[in-house]
Amino acid sequence: MTAEPFGRLDTDVKVREQMLPYCRLKPGDIWIDSISGHRVGVLDAAAPGHIRKMFETEKATLAIQDPPYNVAVGTDNTQNLFKRDLADYIDWSICWVENNLAVLSQDASIYIWLGADQREHFQPLPDFMLLMRRYPELVSRSFITMRNQRGYGTQKNWMAVRQECLYYTKGSPCFDVQAEYTDIPKILRGYYKEVDGRKTENLERGKSDNIRAGNVWVDIQQVFYRLHENVPGCYAQKPLKCIERIVRASSRKGDLIADFFSHSGTTLIAGEINERRVFTCDIDPIFAELTIRRLEHYRKTGKTGFQFGNPFPEIAVTRERRELADNAISPEKTRHIQTALF
Repeated sequence: MTAEPFGRLDTDVKVREQMLPYCRLKPGDIWIDSISGHRVGVLDAAAPGHIRKMFETEKATLAIQDPPYNVAVGTDNTQNLFKRDLADYIDWSICWVENNLAVLSQDASIYIWLGADQREHFQPLPDFMLLMRRYPELVSRSFITMRNQRGYGTQKNWMAVRQECLYYTKGSPCFDVQAEYTDIPKILRGYYKEVDGRKTENLERGKSDNIRAGNVWVDIQQVFYRLHENVPGCYAQKPLKCIERIVRASSRKGDLIADFFSHSGTTLIAGEINERRVFTCDIDPIFAELTIRRLEHYRKTGKTGFQFGNPFPEIAVTRERRELADNAISPEKTRHIQTALF
C-alpha cells in the first residue's frame, strides 16, 4: 500500500492507457511556453534531428542530464525492464552526448547523473567516464556524490546510498557556489591551523554554521510522497534542491538550460524559479505532459509538485499499488514501446 495514487508510470500499463489520451503532445511535438519561453518536447535524446528541431539556432550555457542509469534496483520484476546490454547503452550514450555538444555554447557546463551497479562491476559509470574521453573539448571538473537517506543493500554488503554526478566544462563558463546555497553543517572536528599561537578547530572556521558546497552533498532530502515537490509515479525524481544548486552555480539569469531526460520536470521548475529558460524533452509523452502540468501547477499554486495528489484528475485511480504481474509487461514489450514512439 502506498499514499501515492498510482505506482511507477513507466511500468503501470493500465494507468498509462488512461493517461495517454490526455497528453497534449504526440511524438515529435514541442510545446512552447508563452510566459517564460520554456520548451517541452516528446523527442528522442539520441536523435540529432529531434534535438535540432527543439533548439533551432539557440545554444545552451548549461546542460543537466539524468539518463536511465542502466542499474538494477531492488528485487522485484521491474528491475530489468529498461536495462540494456552495456555495449548498446554506451552506443546510445554516444548519440545523446554528441547531441549535447551540438547545442552547447562556446562556454558551457554539463552535469550528468549516472549510476554504478555494484553487483555488475559498477557498470555503466566507468564505461561512461571512458566514453567522455573521446571529446577533448570537454574538461572533467568534478565527481559529485549525493547521499540518499534510504538505500538498498543486504546484511552481507554496505547499503547503497549514493548517487553520482559528473561535471564537465567546455571553454570558460561561469561558476559560483556560495555558502548560503547550502545547509551542509560543519560536522567534522579537528585542528586545521594556529591563530595567535592557539590551535583553532575546524568547527571554528568562519562565522557560519554551514559550509560551502563541496562535491559530497549530505544536506539534500530524497523525494518521497510527503514532500510537496513529489510527482507521483516518477520513480527516478531528482530533488529540486540539488538541481537548483547546479543551476545557480553554473548559469546566470536569462541563460538557456538543456535537459534531454525531463522525467518529472525538475530542471524546468528549477529554471522557472531561478529565471532561466529550459528546453527539455522526454521520449515518453506521459512524462512530457507531467513536466508541463508541474509548471502550470507551480504557477497556479506556488507548490513545486503534487505531493500525493493526482496530477491527472481526468482519470480515476485507486491508491493500491498494482503488481507487475497484473500489468503483464515484459522487457521486450517495454523496449518496443520506447523504440516504436518514433
